[in-house]
Amino acid sequence: MYKVVIGLEVHCEVKTNSKNFSSALNSYSEYPNENVDTVDLGLPGILPVANKEAFRKSLMMALALNCKTPDVVMFDRKNYYYPDLPKGYQITQETKPVGVNGYVMINVNGTDKKVYINNIHLEEDTASLDHFGTYSLIDYNRAGVPLLETVTEPCLYSVDEALTFLEALKGIFLYTGVSEARTDRGQMRCDVNVSLMEEGAKELGTKVEMKNINSFNNVRLAIEYEIKRQTEILESGGKITQETRRFDDEDLKTYPMRSKVDAVDYKYYIEPNIPPIKITDDFIEEIKSEIPMLQFERVEKYIGEYNLSRYDSDILVKDKKVSDYFEETIKLGANPKSSSNFITSIILGYLNKYEIGIDDFYLTPKMLVDLINMVDKGKISSKQSKEVFFKCVEDKKEPEEVVKILGLTQITDDKTIRDIVVRLLDERPDLIIDHRKGKNTFDYFVGQVMKETRGKANPTLTRDIINEEMDKR
Repeated sequence: MYKVVIGLEVHCEVKTNSKNFSSALNSYSEYPNENVDTVDLGLPGILPVANKEAFRKSLMMALALNCKTPDVVMFDRKNYYYPDLPKGYQITQETKPVGVNGYVMINVNGTDKKVYINNIHLEEDTASLDHFGTYSLIDYNRAGVPLLETVTEPCLYSVDEALTFLEALKGIFLYTGVSEARTDRGQMRCDVNVSLMEEGAKELGTKVEMKNINSFNNVRLAIEYEIKRQTEILESGGKITQETRRFDDEDLKTYPMRSKVDAVDYKYYIEPNIPPIKITDDFIEEIKSEIPMLQFERVEKYIGEYNLSRYDSDILVKDKKVSDYFEETIKLGANPKSSSNFITSIILGYLNKYEIGIDDFYLTPKMLVDLINMVDKGKISSKQSKEVFFKCVEDKKEPEEVVKILGLTQITDDKTIRDIVVRLLDERPDLIIDHRKGKNTFDYFVGQVMKETRGKANPTLTRDIINEEMDKR
């Protein structure tokens, strides 16, 4: 048996107006080479200027990952030649990364796990290459975009752990507003390191790296294939070659790109054109105050304080705006369980069906609270609340108004319901006899009351009165 060991290097583009070291627009475009300037092209005489907002957001991400932060802003040159790197070097962070020695808490199949972060550093993205039969084209739109690389320790031991971490990391990017983290636009992509070691061994097995995997599903497929491939080699007596491989998303296999016996010597040195800048304690505290409560903590809160299930809690926190919407209903006095049920089963279904966000949703938290309170107070039934909901969002009217228009206010007057029950029992004494013999005629009378009142009779009160009147006979 072999133990799987996985380490991840996750690249995510930072959301800013301009690029990391140039004034070119930082915006996704399908039109090649639209957002480019002289710095991105590496033309002679160019000088980089550090983007304060990119560093501020990077520092926010480092703090959200519980990292130790540096005392100064510092950048380095990473020297290597590749067609998508016009300067022949990349401005990155090696000497003083924006964060080191952090961790992220995740929950995998009901078990909490701490994933250790080696470092997180800010750098510039490269251009992108489009390969054709006999030639390649370069698109510099992506060149110079601020890019955060998060490097884990080799502390993930299954595909589920790796995928759960990636989802958690994406959630932190979205909650903090640091990135849109869209894999379909290449804003978040991943290098995966996989090795196998025998159970009980103290040293890690030979590492194989898979580069630039651009979707979480492909991460899963690549890891599963690589585990299978390495296992077959080891069980046949072979040795794993340390190398870099690529994942083919058509045949779902990995293929060698280059061998990697030793670490590449990038000849790092401090970037001479960007002077170190002191980071003040006030700046750190300001950023800390802007970090919202994140997904893991919210789930713990919902389970512990509101007594929600982990399943419902996970659904609620997946989108920060939905989670904020839910929390606003609680502040306005809604029952947490009722609010959670309505959001997860009805509202999210509506949003998904019509492909809209909760920002564009007509029903405000206050309106939802009003609707829930009408159910809790017995003014309308749970079934009727759904009818009111759809009428509200379709006609853009408030719940109280819709209830009046539809005439759905429940009958909660004891005498009104009792008069109906007594008359129904008098009309069918044979069913009372059947009830005493053990036959279920009770539901018949409930149905008849609801039929006569067009569903307006309070269900609980109706059942109580039927019980009382049948016991009298």
